[in-house]
Amino acid sequence: MTVKLLIGLGNPGAQYAHTRHNAGFCVIERLSNLWNIPVDRARCHGLVGEGRAEGQRVILIKPQTFMNLSGDCVADALRWYKAEPKDTMIFSDDIDLPLGQIRVRPFGGAGTHNGWRDILLKTGSDRFPRVRVGVGGKPPEWDLADWVLSRFSPEDQKLMDAAFDRAAQAARCFVEKGIEEAMNVYNRKAGEG
Repeated sequence: MTVKLLIGLGNPGAQYAHTRHNAGFCVIERLSNLWNIPVDRARCHGLVGEGRAEGQRVILIKPQTFMNLSGDCVADALRWYKAEPKDTMIFSDDIDLPLGQIRVRPFGGAGTHNGWRDILLKTGSDRFPRVRVGVGGKPPEWDLADWVLSRFSPEDQKLMDAAFDRAAQAARCFVEKGIEEAMNVYNRKAGEG
């Protein structure tokens, strides 16, 4: 039986909790609650939770490296669990998507995301199914690093909570039915269909 790895990108530490860059962590927290799988064991440069969901063995992972070194955790997890990139879904923030929109893809490049750049470099693959969570574009007067490390306003947080829930449901669909079905169902804009 293949194992499904579900990895949410973010930065460790209380000072980064619930920032834009930690969207991936927020999705993993949703899945942890949904499937009752605690993510609390140190392994592979991350915090890991192992369990069964949707008839599959699933591993939930929150890398504990900083974002720019996410590839260390992902590469170690692939080796440790003998998993393939195609069975590994990764969740990340995306400044190029509107706030609260998600996009599910079967593979792709790094774009401007340093976490993705490190993953592609250290694993030698871009064949990771992924869910990008839109955190909104940087206002002109903001520095990019400050923007991705900022928190959401209370109004924006409501949109993001819905996006994290949709991303978790897309992950559930991926585990049970595969990436094509997850894309078909979850690539509609919020509010469509």
